[in-house]
Amino acid sequence: MNRILALSLTLVSISTQAQNSPFIMAVDEYVPAPGQFINTMPAFENGDDAESMARKCTELIANNAGLTVCLGAWGGYITFHFDHPLVNVAGHMDLYIKGNAHVGNAESGIVMVSQDVNDNGLPDDAWYELSGSADIDSSNVVYGYELTYEMLGDSLDVAWKDNLGGEGYVTRNPFHEQEYFPTWLKSPLTFSGTRLPNNAHDTSGNGSYWVLDAYRYGYVDNFPNTDTLGCSFDLDWAVRPLTREAVYLSYVDFVRVYTALNQTCGWIGETSTEISGSIDLHPDAELPSSIESISLPCNVRNTTFDIFGRSLSNNLSGFAVKDGKIILPR
Repeated sequence: MNRILALSLTLVSISTQAQNSPFIMAVDEYVPAPGQFINTMPAFENGDDAESMARKCTELIANNAGLTVCLGAWGGYITFHFDHPLVNVAGHMDLYIKGNAHVGNAESGIVMVSQDVNDNGLPDDAWYELSGSADIDSSNVVYGYELTYEMLGDSLDVAWKDNLGGEGYVTRNPFHEQEYFPTWLKSPLTFSGTRLPNNAHDTSGNGSYWVLDAYRYGYVDNFPNTDTLGCSFDLDWAVRPLTREAVYLSYVDFVRVYTALNQTCGWIGETSTEISGSIDLHPDAELPSSIESISLPCNVRNTTFDIFGRSLSNNLSGFAVKDGKIILPR
């Protein structure tokens, strides 16, 4: 991916009119886990392969199209890029990602980022996770989690086993009759990453009404899209996935989102993250003269948050704020 390095030592320069598009340019990978909306969001057709399915995802969520892609159960992911590197602007949120969450229905997904270090235009370099509130708030986060899905037959429940000895099924329901296993991918299908603690509660006591609580910050499809701060991310949150060592990234070229919950909620079915677009909050920011990645000596970012998990030091400079809400570009 081509980069234009800033000649100035100034970290960032923001102009009134964007030189780069703030919206997703293209989807590079679409590798969903099994689920009740798989093969429909986007729709699989005979002859589709990984490349054509990624292209269909591009049509749904790139260039502010505003439609939705489903990632399936735990581990399912999508990778995308902009038409320019996403710059880490000091003291500011850098990225906004839309899902389809509403209050009481948080199907939270984790964000990962990568630099195109080998400059081949492919998302095949090291990946870093953006650390969210569960890293601070919970002792039940599972790092280094691995799960394998196996297709048992056409139109059957999909079996899974994890590296902790757990096993179960992505179960079918009468509302969605298509194949739940992504048809263009081969079984078995294995994912690895971080698993968030379950957030679902059967508040009715009889399985009829489920509530999925939002985490405080740091996840996709966790807050309604109107909560723009809740849907925004800071590249300063980057950590190495296993060691949780903080890493400073001056820019990233690729963004990945994956479903971070492995739970089934009765008749609602499996929890699956959805994504409907993304915005670079500083599309005109220039790359700094140094583009190295630096490992920081601590594993918890030094940022102050309020009781709702909102950063007290991070602002979205260059975007209008009205009644506490960020007015994003159309």
